[in-house]
Amino acid sequence: MFNKATMMTATLLGLAALANGFFMTFAPEAWYWFVPGVPGRGLFNQHFVRDIGINYILIGVAFIAGEMSIKHRLVLWLMPTAWLTGHAIIHVWEVIVGICGTISLFEDFAGVTLPALLALSLVYVSYRDQKNE
Repeated sequence: MFNKATMMTATLLGLAALANGFFMTFAPEAWYWFVPGVPGRGLFNQHFVRDIGINYILIGVAFIAGEMSIKHRLVLWLMPTAWLTGHAIIHVWEVIVGICGTISLFEDFAGVTLPALLALSLVYVSYRDQKNE
């Protein structure tokens, strides 16, 4: 059974992804300079930032739509969770191979690692509840 905390988590993830996605899509250079650690990872590329922004918009829509559709919730949450988790793994890998310093793990935590962990918890709860029905 989904509780308020689960739905609040999905809402917050969805809204945060939407906000980030719109920021990236409509103000890519401002986003690039605003987010800690981003300028140190490579030159500004407006097209690339906008492409990823659209992805974040879709992630936000999926988390919010998953709240409204019990039947499709697992799939709606699984797909953006796969992307968020892969994104977090790449950030850790960059530290392991020396592309970035360990400070990057702290800079990235709130915007990269935490969303992936929260999304994984949503998928787990959704899978568990679907299995028990």
